[in-house]
Amino acid sequence: MSVQDAAVRVRGLKKSFAGQQVLRGIDLTVPQGQVAVVMGPSGSGKTTLLRSLNFLELPDAGTVEVAGITVRRDVPGRGGKSERRSIQEIRRRTAMVFQSFNLFPHLTVLGNVAEGLISVRHEPRRQALDKAMGLLARVGLQHKAQEYPARLSGGQKQRVAIARGLAMEPEVIFFDEPTSALDPELRDEVLALMRQLASDGMTMLVVTHEVRFAREAADRIVFMENGAILEDTTPEHFFSAGANERIGQFLGRLA
Repeated sequence: MSVQDAAVRVRGLKKSFAGQQVLRGIDLTVPQGQVAVVMGPSGSGKTTLLRSLNFLELPDAGTVEVAGITVRRDVPGRGGKSERRSIQEIRRRTAMVFQSFNLFPHLTVLGNVAEGLISVRHEPRRQALDKAMGLLARVGLQHKAQEYPARLSGGQKQRVAIARGLAMEPEVIFFDEPTSALDPELRDEVLALMRQLASDGMTMLVVTHEVRFAREAADRIVFMENGAILEDTTPEHFFSAGANERIGQFLGRLA
């Protein structure tokens, strides 16, 4: 795989909190158009890995390359304006979908989706609203355009959050447990939308415990434990009887 084929490339990524090492030198490459599902027990570093890729957490060491933009955290003179510009560019080329939705409560559904287009991309308001309405139609929520988030179900809020991310035309979308805050009956509508994005060729890194989604939509499964990648393999192997014994224990607890 060439450098041009990699949407995400991580080398030697390390992160500690209060002296506790949470990421222990992660190496990971995700090709363009691939869906990589990250699984593992609580506290294994999954969310920290995701947040480090768009610099919601600043890594202590390592190299992060996302959408062709590289930030090196282990070279002399790191930081400064050049690094900040690179981080801003990575954020412009990616989207992050959180488990808690993170919608603006004072804006309508339409306003939430259009906000980034207006305030970040400086698109004309009418153009931004038209684009936002098209994205709401894509996620099946155009009829909720003038509602406020408080009047939506959890599944609807998450679909709005995904539409908001898509509005920025990202090259990569990071999903952090996007269905964990939802009741079981609301998960399917979000997972169906994510499966559609996967079939459309969107590059996605998804932290989840949704076994069905991992089986159906993932190109590969990355299993983390104690801040390291224990296994990086196909769904077929991951869910097979011949998988790593530790993975078998993990899947048994999920079942």
